Amino acid sequence: MRTFEDIKNIIEAGLGRVPCDLKLANVKLVNVFSAQVYETDIYIKDKRVVSIDPEAGLKAATVMDCRGRYAIPGLIDAHMHFESTMLSPEALASVVVPQGTTTLCADLMEIANVAGAGGLKAMLASMSRLPYRMLIEVSSRVPTAPGLETTGAVLGAEEVAEIMDWEESVSLGELDPSKILWVKEEYLHKIADTLARRKVVNGHAIGRLGQELNVYASSGISDDHECVTAEEMLERLKVGMKVLIREGSSERNVDELVKGIVSLGLSTDNLMFCTDDKHAREIQTEGHINYNVTRAVELGLDPMDAIQMATVNAAKHFRLEDEIGSITPGRLADILLVEDWRVVKPLTVIFEGKVVAENGRLLNACPVGEYPQWLKETVTLKDPIIPESFLVKTDEKGDTLRVHVIDMVPRQIINHDTIRELDVKDGAVLADLKQDILKLAVVERYGKNGNIGIGFVHGFQLEKGAMAYSMSHDHHNIVVVGADDTDMALAVNEVARLKGGLAVAADGRILGSMELPIGGLMSQLPAEDVMTRLDELNEMARSLGCRMDAPFMSLSFVSLPTVPDLGLTDMGLVDVLNHRLLPLKA
Repeated sequence: MRTFEDIKNIIEAGLGRVPCDLKLANVKLVNVFSAQVYETDIYIKDKRVVSIDPEAGLKAATVMDCRGRYAIPGLIDAHMHFESTMLSPEALASVVVPQGTTTLCADLMEIANVAGAGGLKAMLASMSRLPYRMLIEVSSRVPTAPGLETTGAVLGAEEVAEIMDWEESVSLGELDPSKILWVKEEYLHKIADTLARRKVVNGHAIGRLGQELNVYASSGISDDHECVTAEEMLERLKVGMKVLIREGSSERNVDELVKGIVSLGLSTDNLMFCTDDKHAREIQTEGHINYNVTRAVELGLDPMDAIQMATVNAAKHFRLEDEIGSITPGRLADILLVEDWRVVKPLTVIFEGKVVAENGRLLNACPVGEYPQWLKETVTLKDPIIPESFLVKTDEKGDTLRVHVIDMVPRQIINHDTIRELDVKDGAVLADLKQDILKLAVVERYGKNGNIGIGFVHGFQLEKGAMAYSMSHDHHNIVVVGADDTDMALAVNEVARLKGGLAVAADGRILGSMELPIGGLMSQLPAEDVMTRLDELNEMARSLGCRMDAPFMSLSFVSLPTVPDLGLTDMGLVDVLNHRLLPLKA
């Protein structure tokens, strides 16, 4: 928030009565308000831009010769989840800031589902140490699928309203259509409370079109990040929703949607970028929001449009354009210096007037703080898991049974409900490795009831062994996929032993694992250590036959009970569109 002193200092500096702190000389300013690029100087005092007038002639304590480089506003990720990176907010700084992202709009629904408001407060305690801005999309769905899953915490309407008043809170986090179309009053109260504060409501409209989409939008939903096709994007724009174009690890939508923008000649005024869920190594090697911008330009989008989508469009959407999203007087000085504005590869990153990264590296380390011990004790199995825990029993007569199978869509988080015929032996339904149909299970991890939900999945291509992970959206019970019941049990028990994490098992032994103690979701280690270990575990998964780009990211999403067609929770198979449990037998 701007104070009286802030305003007075900016004016005094602009009038030349006090020196500025920093002058960026000889720079090409990418002005996202006027949609122009021109040579000028940029003056900064304290955290804010004082002037962009080339004739200002102000004095500054430090002058940086930018040598004709382009100055671009700091990039904004309009929707993301920290927990999917497996990194603490502090460790994530070394990965995202050098890529030019200075603002993260984070829905902390993962830690909220595990640990409630206390978990949110523990995350926010890191903010003073961060060389970027963390804004909160207040989790609307804790639990995500009430009555269909077991979670560690609940955030009711009153708690959400209280959190919405926190200074860092900018919106109500993604709300799926079932809460609207089934007229669930608790969620309507959350929407009303948010709109009364003149804040926006984030959407999650996957799979909805026509009148259902109209009803959904009419409730006050502002945006959607789940578009997979250009048709879906256009339909959302038609009903007044903004679209967040996503590029995550297992949800890659930039190519399809940007091609649609170009071919249809769509205005980009109501479009912006997000990552949603992206592993740290992919951010480091491929890029973050800067990747979305650069790739969009490669696909034929005007570079000014692409940069506006990554900056001022997002700022306007969250009603923060008076503070961030542009390099204009009075705004916070978040600035990237790049050689080519068509290829956003920052040489220098300035956050709130301070140089925080150069040539792909943070200038100062951002050490991970101490998180409360109770937050590291969230994984407790009611009973040890044994191979027999994963038997799929049937009373049906015959040697085969028709069952619902979660059929994964490559490089997306959506899936199809397919019917397959599986063999039955001694009253148990068997997986079929030849058809790539494996067992998938979700094991309740809060020590509340010991539930185990079991189904079948197509797409992992494991030839043997098992993979387990204590992040399974959004309930975050332990999810495990495997070709062998013994290995599945080993992997789950290893994750429980670690109090949260990932594990790969094969041939009756643990091949590798990684501890994620913060809520069973995030590591306390530096980014490079986590990325190296995840690389090793991904290679182990591939050695078992899995050929996915991001095996554990895909595993974390495959059970999601709000993404069509099927989900899986500790209570069983979920018919997502009809929001009900579904018998395994077809």
